[in-house]
Amino acid sequence: MGNIKELLPEQREELISALKARFAKNMNRHKGIEWAKVQAKLDLPAGGGKLWSLNEMERTGGEPDVVGLDTKTGEYIFYDCSAESPKGRRSVCYDREALESRKEYKPENTAMDMAAAMGIELLTEEEYRELQRLGNFDTKTSSWVKTPSEIRKLGGAIYCDRRYDHVFVYHNGAESYYAVRGFRGSVRV
Repeated sequence: MGNIKELLPEQREELISALKARFAKNMNRHKGIEWAKVQAKLDLPAGGGKLWSLNEMERTGGEPDVVGLDTKTGEYIFYDCSAESPKGRRSVCYDREALESRKEYKPENTAMDMAAAMGIELLTEEEYRELQRLGNFDTKTSSWVKTPSEIRKLGGAIYCDRRYDHVFVYHNGAESYYAVRGFRGSVRV
């Protein structure tokens, strides 16, 4: 329990306020879900570490919002819902192995390392498509998504975006990075 990251009371209050306002503004993302029940989960002691992760999503430009409820676990699901890939998480290659394989011009970080440090998971291709049913995201940027191991072990990684009113899935060498490619994540509370 010693490694759970906590927010200061004023940070916590600011985050809850931002999450509540975003929730109210985007009711189409979470039909049938009541904010009071979400906040009750966030207020539980176990929610402390998750609040820190949500704050990291917010701090890096992800604009996290509730997108669902897992009825089996009772957990609320938050995704990054910023219009474009979060600004504070761009120009990263896919993972540590890819970063170490670069001979020069290495990016500062990787999507997988950043997500782990933030306590979040990269969206899968399926989750990315679910997000796109809630709005138009990544119309000018792209986002790394969790890559199947059989693709990754061959040196590749996948990313997605929305162009021409369609969601596209592409591949690239995992070591590649671009100023307009970041990653989106999820956290369960």
